[in-house]
Amino acid sequence: MRILWFLLTLLPLVYSSFVNNTNNLLWGAYRPNLYFGLRPRLPQSLMTGLVWFGTQDYQSIAKARHACDQGDDLDSYTWTHFDPRQGGVQVLQDSQNNVEITTEILKVPGGSHGGSWVARIKGTPINLAYPSRISTIFYFGLEGLGGLDMVTDESENGIDGPVEFSGTTPDLGDFTIRIVDAPYNEAVTTGPHSEAFEERLGKTHLVGLRLPPGQLWTAKEHIMQSIVDRANPIAEKYRAAEQAPDPSFILQLPDDILTTSNLFAVQKSFEGEFQFDVFFESASANQTFDASTIDQGIAAIVASFDSHFEETFPIPSSYAANDVTSLKSFSKAITSNLFGGIGYFYGTSIVDDGFAYEWDQDDEFDNEDNEQKGPHLTEPCALLTATPSRSFFPRGFYWDEGFHLLHIGAWDPELSLEILKDWIKLIDDNGWVAREQILGEEARSRVPPQFLTQVPTFANPPTLTMAVTAIIKQFNAAHDGPSAADLGMDYGMSGQMPLAGNPEPSAALDRAAVQSVLRDMYKPLKRHYEWFRLTQRGQIKQYGRRARSRSEAYRWRGRSEAHVLTSGMDDYPRGPPHAGELHLDLISWMAFFTRTMKDFAQFIDEEEDAASFAEIEWAIINNIDDLHWDEESKMYCDVGIDSDDESTHICHAGYVSLFPFILSLLPPDSPHLGLILDMLRDPEQLWSEYGIRSLSKNHPEFGQGENYWKGPIWVQINYMVLGALHNTYAREEGPFQDRAREIYEELRRNVVNNVFKEYQRTGYVWEQYDALSGEGRRSHPFTGWTSLVTLILAEKY
Repeated sequence: MRILWFLLTLLPLVYSSFVNNTNNLLWGAYRPNLYFGLRPRLPQSLMTGLVWFGTQDYQSIAKARHACDQGDDLDSYTWTHFDPRQGGVQVLQDSQNNVEITTEILKVPGGSHGGSWVARIKGTPINLAYPSRISTIFYFGLEGLGGLDMVTDESENGIDGPVEFSGTTPDLGDFTIRIVDAPYNEAVTTGPHSEAFEERLGKTHLVGLRLPPGQLWTAKEHIMQSIVDRANPIAEKYRAAEQAPDPSFILQLPDDILTTSNLFAVQKSFEGEFQFDVFFESASANQTFDASTIDQGIAAIVASFDSHFEETFPIPSSYAANDVTSLKSFSKAITSNLFGGIGYFYGTSIVDDGFAYEWDQDDEFDNEDNEQKGPHLTEPCALLTATPSRSFFPRGFYWDEGFHLLHIGAWDPELSLEILKDWIKLIDDNGWVAREQILGEEARSRVPPQFLTQVPTFANPPTLTMAVTAIIKQFNAAHDGPSAADLGMDYGMSGQMPLAGNPEPSAALDRAAVQSVLRDMYKPLKRHYEWFRLTQRGQIKQYGRRARSRSEAYRWRGRSEAHVLTSGMDDYPRGPPHAGELHLDLISWMAFFTRTMKDFAQFIDEEEDAASFAEIEWAIINNIDDLHWDEESKMYCDVGIDSDDESTHICHAGYVSLFPFILSLLPPDSPHLGLILDMLRDPEQLWSEYGIRSLSKNHPEFGQGENYWKGPIWVQINYMVLGALHNTYAREEGPFQDRAREIYEELRRNVVNNVFKEYQRTGYVWEQYDALSGEGRRSHPFTGWTSLVTLILAEKY
């Protein structure tokens, strides 16, 4: 009966609500920059990590694995199943060390301190014809108030059997941590000079260290230094020996525990297959676990995940695929990796209130109240956020997060809200939020110096509004009649009864409850919107431009000569920087932002605001045509200033040209729509069998320079194109409806097939794809917005 109860607590409930149900979100794999690192959503608390290296030679320790790094050349690392509320399974392929490591995490609710968890780390040789000798180090450390103690008796030669620790913090209460080997584990115990090391072979070795406040993130360096310091004098004894001892005999932690240690590391060395479990047991839960707990729990998670995935992200039967099973596994993996890339960050960031490029210096919206000019540290902030890439971008990005939340929200609307609320809290009194959230020293250690400082006049595409739109759509759709499963809000466990109380199902959510949650976000988001309109405004009358509205024009601040980083499309061709230029993508985003704020205001019954937003939206859309359509080029363009100080169109066929279309700002009968579809479908311009290129193939800058946004294919823009086609232009009646439908079907297949093909070929999904070959390029794994392929497959736009 106890096992049945335990398994039921792992299964998600049939309903999803907007009630604040976040206890099972306290713990998580919230250190996504590490291959495996757990922590709670608390500023200063317990943190864990995993290090491993090969002991087949003495060189492999120099490439010990810990932080996700493309330079490690792992064949792949992927969560195959991961639910942020329950846990999951990750598989890491490390051919250099001939090991496949699997990490499993099971979260168990109970007690009054966020529950308990069990982690399992296991390894198997990849190639049985070669040795597989691995040393693992699982560490845990404590920041802030509280303490850690070793319960197991210390031994200078290592420990046989389980190792136990106890700890306490104000937020976690009392807890124990136990590390237990599987019975079949074996270590290297024979070989040259083994008799000299006999007392220490096959045992668990430890170190206890005291790190200064704020330095726990440097744990690996201190732990590895402990191994090296112990090993050096021992290795020296055998320098002249004909045969050296096995590396695992020497590369061991010293079994020294310092008084008041706040960091403990537990090392195990293995030959061949291995497994050990880590049990974190909260005293307030009064539960004790063993290996059967995670055996049964992981099986339940996998079954629950698979069922929920089938309900939420089904592949329509109409989609032609040669291997549907592999395609589903791929879709589950990229979804799981997005979820497994959610991190909790806390710390200061660097801001410079006084910086401005020459062409931005005449702006009149400087914050005179801020006396701190030059780069300075802010007050510490907390953020729960998905991350674009665990290896290359393990931090929060505004531009990316809106796309992440579309995917997360389809799976777990409440989790999406939790993340969105954290981002909304970052909006300052002026309405600004930094486009990169580089919080704390650990985050800063992974960022090039030139990108560390954030400037309060620099914006980013306001994609967070996508999440707001999705939430309102989900609620409205629920009340229009579709089932929870249709909305991706049912976990597929139709026979499962809620364990406590009888909350209303999604289809009967109380409007007042949803309004209450969203109303708290409305004022700061409105302040953010007004910040955009103030700080990013462009000039119309100064250059004699004709437009129906004399105020709705926009320009990205913070551009340099060669880059408009604030636009999110860094090196995309633009005109020369000038205070008089206007940017098509930004005015399109502002139309979308305004439309979102109108819908938001209507939903929470702010009718006067809604009417005001409707007027602004209409004015912006009119000005997109008035200011940005170029009749000669037959496309929408940026606007610049020529050598005679006259306004002129700056036309570069590519993603920027498409923005009025991809944000569905054009009516289906727009005379411009056919020309846009022609450009989109032209193989000599944007069309390829792998997706829509970022810049026209016949553009002189195609593939030149950095070649970041000068041709390569980006999944999130292709997702937006597909969304516009699917939801608007292929659905609504108009002269181009049939053509839009044909392009949609073909483009969807192209994008999915190419990303899937490259995943099978390389083991990864990528930041972008080559404009001519479709091969993955740059950061990997990039399971942020590239994971939108799951939504494309399921046709959720």
